[in-house]
Amino acid sequence: MATFVLVPGAWHASWCWERVIPLLTAKGHKAIAPDLLATGADPTPPENVTLAGWADQIADIVRAEPDPVILVGHSRGGLVISETAERVPDNIDSLVYVTAFLLLDGQTLLGSRRSGTDDGDSILVAGPQNTTTFPPGHVTPVLYNTTPPEWALRAASLMGPEPMDAFTAPLTVTADRFGRVPRAYIECTGDRAIAIAVQRSFQAQSPCSPVVTLATDHSPFYSAPDDLAEALCAVAAGRPHGAGRG
Repeated sequence: MATFVLVPGAWHASWCWERVIPLLTAKGHKAIAPDLLATGADPTPPENVTLAGWADQIADIVRAEPDPVILVGHSRGGLVISETAERVPDNIDSLVYVTAFLLLDGQTLLGSRRSGTDDGDSILVAGPQNTTTFPPGHVTPVLYNTTPPEWALRAASLMGPEPMDAFTAPLTVTADRFGRVPRAYIECTGDRAIAIAVQRSFQAQSPCSPVVTLATDHSPFYSAPDDLAEALCAVAAGRPHGAGRG
């Protein structure tokens, strides 16, 4: 059985995996979903948080596990798992990008957003302590457009500010370390935050295998938790998922 370490995306924390974790553990897997520094219940001041600091945090969690883990990143979490792999490549069995930013060395999240997301940076609102927030009125139409309303409302009530460093810090990875860790991608065709064409452009520059296609919005952990858990278990089993491509 596998150990999954689940990294949330921007404005989210460990709560977003609450529908997926029981499905993974029911299959005998172990699932760890930490709050990144300054998110969820973590008290770290946001102005003290950097992308590198998040990667250090997750690397420490990965090192503490007795066996290599499957490291999963959603959306902005893709940057965190990439940088984590640069730090501890031998402790990671596979990287799984869930409609996530899979960038090249030196690229930034903000730069890739401008290259093709459907709802651009104009909807982001500057917050205190060098953070950005996501306007509540945009949560359902952009992030949760195929999610049951009650779960979309729950997400909107729990989302918090995002340290700006995650948007502006260049990714730092190398072929010798990050590049040797196997990668899988779970793409979401109904995503209005990271358009499917953008997701596939990430895969084109950094090929992944397997690639799993889900007909969901940006947030399959709430909109399609069974399908997402099945896809993650398929990656753990080392076999393509039935809905996959590539």
